[in-house]
Amino acid sequence: MIDVPGLVGVLAARRQTVAAAESLTGGLLTATLVTVPGVSKVLRGGLVVYATDLKHSLAGVDAALLAQRGPVDPDVALALARGARERCEADWGLATTGVAGPGPQDGVPAGTVYVALAGPDGQAQVSELHVEGERQHVRDTAVAAALGLLRAAVIDP
Repeated sequence: MIDVPGLVGVLAARRQTVAAAESLTGGLLTATLVTVPGVSKVLRGGLVVYATDLKHSLAGVDAALLAQRGPVDPDVALALARGARERCEADWGLATTGVAGPGPQDGVPAGTVYVALAGPDGQAQVSELHVEGERQHVRDTAVAAALGLLRAAVIDP
């Protein structure tokens, strides 16, 4: 489990900010961050881009990439993280995309998840997860994984 208050505290001490572009999690990642008192010092905002066309129009993901690979793809996840960072003018961008289930979507099995991080100095990381379980478990796991990427970048670099 990620110590979200501790992570927010480290970001605040470093005077760094974060933003998110969420598909699979539909705002749950940002909602998890806002449970922490004082998070307004670090949280710039979030984009809920559940529909594929919004990944392009709001988060700036290349339309050709989306057309070629679909929304559940590691490069799309990274583009979402970069889009959140750029569009919200944050130091760090986080992203989630995947299939929560219960069934597959466009041939992608339920439980397939990509989380990504984009940061200062071109820092970037994508993690691929294959999560078994109910829809909420998949979403919760994606949130924890995204926050884990941020934690690893700012606390355990």
